[in-house]
Amino acid sequence: MIDHIGVAVSDYAASKMFYTRTLSSIGYSLLMELPATVTGSVDVAGFGMAPKADFWIAAGTPNKPPIHIAFRVDNRALVDAFHAAGIAAGGRDNGKPGLRPHYHPEYYGAFVLDPDGHNVEAVYHGSAVAG
Repeated sequence: MIDHIGVAVSDYAASKMFYTRTLSSIGYSLLMELPATVTGSVDVAGFGMAPKADFWIAAGTPNKPPIHIAFRVDNRALVDAFHAAGIAAGGRDNGKPGLRPHYHPEYYGAFVLDPDGHNVEAVYHGSAVAG
């Protein structure tokens, strides 16, 4: 089971704004921020649903190639809201909300590229995938 994940970002302030605005649409918030003076190396920000951050960004050289991150949500409306928020926050469309039956019949997802080109997704599995 994955506890948390993080990505390196080239423009910490821009990425923090992007993720704050985009992830708020699915119930995430910025829960913790630690400056380089605390971490000993770089600024980091943790996002999640209180009380625990499970998605982190860190200032630095972005992962190459960019990675894919998917957030599981509870309904299609959240997928739609995620995509709209991501575009409004400056992300680039990488797949409008819709069914992706090649994964499974109820797979409903949307994809937005973050400022560094990471492919960020919100996905709703319907009843096809439990928990």
